[in-house]
Amino acid sequence: MHVHVNAATSVDGKLSSRRREQVKISGDDDFARVDEIRAASDAVLVGVGTVLADDPHLTLDDAALISERESQGDSPHPARVVADSRARTPTDARILDDAATTYVLVSEAAPKDRRTALENIGAEVVIAGTDSVPAARQAQLGDVAGDERVSLSAAFDALESHGIDRVMVEGGGELIFSLFDADLVDELTLYVGSMIIGGRDAPTLADGDGFVEDFPRLSLQGVERVDDGVLLTYDC
Repeated sequence: MHVHVNAATSVDGKLSSRRREQVKISGDDDFARVDEIRAASDAVLVGVGTVLADDPHLTLDDAALISERESQGDSPHPARVVADSRARTPTDARILDDAATTYVLVSEAAPKDRRTALENIGAEVVIAGTDSVPAARQAQLGDVAGDERVSLSAAFDALESHGIDRVMVEGGGELIFSLFDADLVDELTLYVGSMIIGGRDAPTLADGDGFVEDFPRLSLQGVERVDDGVLLTYDC
C-alpha cells in the first residue's frame, strides 16, 4: 500500500490554532492540488479528532475529476476512512453520508453499541487488532495498539483486502505521528503557508508522544511556490 500524507501548516508548524478549529492556511491553487491527490487515491484517511473538529466531507470538488474517475470505472469519490479507536464518530457526521463508502477503523475497546450504531447507518466498521503487528513492535506497544488503539498495520491490511492500494492522509497530528511511528508513510507533501499561528497547545504536523531517538529521516524531492507559500515534497 502507498501512503501519502498531505498537510498544510503555518511557518511555525501548526495545523490550526489552540482552539483546534479549521484555519485556512493555503489558497485556491493548493486546494486544487489537494483535490487532484484525492482523485488519484483509493481512499482518504483522517483521525477522529479531525472529524470531531471540522466535520469534513472528504469528497472531490472538481466535476472534471469526478468524471475522469467514473470514465476509468472507479466510484465518483474515493472511499473515506476514519481512524477512531473508540468509535466516537457522530452518526450524523458528513463523512458518513452516501457520497462514498466510509470505513471506520476501531480498536477492540470500542463499545459494541457505538460500533453497531455506525454499521446501522452504512459505515463499514473494521476492528483492527494486533495480529498483523510484528512481535517485537507488539511487545513494545503492549495493549496500546489493537486493544486500546487502532493498529494501523492491521487496519491497512484490512483495507488492502477491500482493494484499497493508495491512501491519502489528511490529518490530524496524532494520526500522522502514529503513521510515522509505525513506519507506514511513503510520501509527504507539506504546504507551508506564510503565517504564524503560535501556541504551545496548538496541534502540529506530528503530535503524539514525539520521538526521542531514531528520528524519521525524509528525502527532499521538490520545492515549489504555490499561492503565497511553499510546497515541500518528500520521500519517506
